[in-house]
Amino acid sequence: MTHAELPAVPGVLSGPDIRRSGESIAATQEPDGALPWFTGGHTDPWDHIESAMALTVAGLWDEARDAYIWSAKTQRDDGSWPMQFRQGVIENHDADTNFCAYLATGVLHFLTVTGDSGFAAEMWPTVRASVEFVLGLQQGEHGEIHWSASESGSSGEALLTGCSSIFHSLGCAVTLAERLGDPRPDWAAARRRLGSALRDHPEAFLDKNRYSMDWYYPILGGAVRGRQARDRIRRHWDEFVVPGMGIRCVSDAPWVTGAETCELVLALDADGDTTTAATLFTEMQHLRESDGSYWTGMVFTDGKRWPEERTTWTAAAVILAADALSRTTAANGIFRDALPH
Repeated sequence: MTHAELPAVPGVLSGPDIRRSGESIAATQEPDGALPWFTGGHTDPWDHIESAMALTVAGLWDEARDAYIWSAKTQRDDGSWPMQFRQGVIENHDADTNFCAYLATGVLHFLTVTGDSGFAAEMWPTVRASVEFVLGLQQGEHGEIHWSASESGSSGEALLTGCSSIFHSLGCAVTLAERLGDPRPDWAAARRRLGSALRDHPEAFLDKNRYSMDWYYPILGGAVRGRQARDRIRRHWDEFVVPGMGIRCVSDAPWVTGAETCELVLALDADGDTTTAATLFTEMQHLRESDGSYWTGMVFTDGKRWPEERTTWTAAAVILAADALSRTTAANGIFRDALPH
């Protein structure tokens, strides 16, 4: 296998810049392959996959492969993962369905970039079990998926952001199943039901609209596109976007965050507005450090970094956004080219 060219966004980040950001993520990797939020921090299964995807884009394929192997080794018999680990010790035994579903996105991404069908086949039983676990919690009236489960059962509640991400992951799972010769039309049907819930039944989800993720994630995940997406972006733009800085994590706090900004970049790019996406990408670079890592966010009223941490998943979102904007790796459209809803 030949490593692909590194993404570059002219005038913003070069290929070596992207490599440094990838290396800043790899520097946190634990001996078992886990990718924590930062050195000594906790690991959750979703951000771990996001970071593995970024390592793949940055050409650090061995480290990415080790991360996916960690996912396979830590999966429980029911197909789920604990919500939080710290240096190999489980800190939260509950399972988050969105966290569990995201492996399908990561494995399809790795296969698309590297062409390593053998490794994808090795990971397939893990992906298959995780999707079956997630769909076992599609217990909502309209097809929504409950967000978590514990020893006492399902949470009984669905989250718009989480289900939007699951919608995307189910599309990746369906595509991966077809590529590996194990088609799953039942997954496709479940995805259609979830998409209908996301578009037509807002009452099915907990009210979290003060969070920017609930604004753009239905677009990022592919459930909402076209005119409906553009109307959605326009309706809440001034509520969340801080010109020259990035976007707020929550509408009522003076705090811009890098990962959310780059996810909005990916959402805008996926719906065809690459010009605005590129502007936002440029504006959030004030969070970058010289080693390629990124601060999580900044309180723009006083110019202070908060929290005082540089998170792997923030750098990962930057790398994935750079790939999408530059159309570099074969998986640059992992969000843009989501299966039709």
